[in-house]
Amino acid sequence: MAMLSNIVVIGAGLAAAKAVETLREEGYDGALTVVGAEPEPPYERPQLSKEFLKGDTEFALIHDADWYAEHDVRLLTGVTATALDLAGATVALDNGDTLPYDALLLATGARPRVPDLPGAESAVRLRTVADARRLKEALTPGARVVLVGGGWIGLEVAAAARAHDAQAVVLEVAELPLLNVLGPDLARYLVDLHIQHGVEIRTGVRVEAIEPDGVVTSEGKVAADVVVLAVGAVPEVGLAEAAGLRVSQGIEVDEHLRTSDPKVYAAGDVALATNTVLGPLRVEHWDNAIKQGRLAARAMLGQDVAYDWLPYFYTDQFEFSMEYVGRGSASDEVVVRGDQGGSQFIAYWLQDGPDGKRVTAGMNVGIWDVNQVLRAMVGTVVDPDELTDLR
Repeated sequence: MAMLSNIVVIGAGLAAAKAVETLREEGYDGALTVVGAEPEPPYERPQLSKEFLKGDTEFALIHDADWYAEHDVRLLTGVTATALDLAGATVALDNGDTLPYDALLLATGARPRVPDLPGAESAVRLRTVADARRLKEALTPGARVVLVGGGWIGLEVAAAARAHDAQAVVLEVAELPLLNVLGPDLARYLVDLHIQHGVEIRTGVRVEAIEPDGVVTSEGKVAADVVVLAVGAVPEVGLAEAAGLRVSQGIEVDEHLRTSDPKVYAAGDVALATNTVLGPLRVEHWDNAIKQGRLAARAMLGQDVAYDWLPYFYTDQFEFSMEYVGRGSASDEVVVRGDQGGSQFIAYWLQDGPDGKRVTAGMNVGIWDVNQVLRAMVGTVVDPDELTDLR
């Protein structure tokens, strides 16, 4: 075990929670401090656009509030790190305190992207539980909710709006939502599903301004009671960049999640991490935050561990409930096996290579306990005619 006596974690999301949990599980008994800008203890963010927003469940924390005291973790909520001194190995906080560290984990996450449009700052963004609570209050029967952006978050919020009997209008600049992720056939399938549930989807639409009563687009004004921006996220790299750490599309880290400073690690949404198979990746998903938080903890303690797993994510939208593993591309062939009409099928992303068609990703929709099989298939050469729905 590395000789550490004082570890500081900046950010109090899922990656941070799993890091401190793992540090204690692995026997680290030194000082451990978590600094979070939000007033709540760490929680999982997927619920904000899924179960909690739809009203299916109450808001849930990762650990009970007393877990941190029980495990001798100093949890500072509602506090922001303002400066990082690499030479002095200290972090300055907005409450006036300065924290020294032997090892530091940056788990600062990402913030919603705000486009350079008139009125954009007035729109709702969905990142915190406070955001989700405000949006949930606005999802009343008959309310007209306009989603700017047809990615995963935009479509999940549209489904949640319909669960509250609110109207939902999705504005997407591309030909189809998620076209580059799913390919044309599956993107059209998802659009059709939303339309069947009363969601209005407008494609090829350029947003020009956001006003108090709607959205001005290239095709005219779209009336709205609530406007939600869902156009991606930006990693929170400001602290790292100001300190002089290597930063590009995220905080650059190696396969052990170590930054350009050997005492500093990064994990979760903010980390541009070197995957041992796929190279540099920045992944904004629940599974990655869990695994990278655990990996960072073990790497800090000197264990021989590396970022060697495939990206994974999931979504729930009406009958469309799926898990995806791997990293397909827009140029891949997509092969579907099973019953699309019944929302029970497997999709395979295939890439041509010198030795045949290689699986780059797989997605199970409404068919469970097969994701590990798909995970094992990623990277292998297959005969498309022999692919099945795995049942």
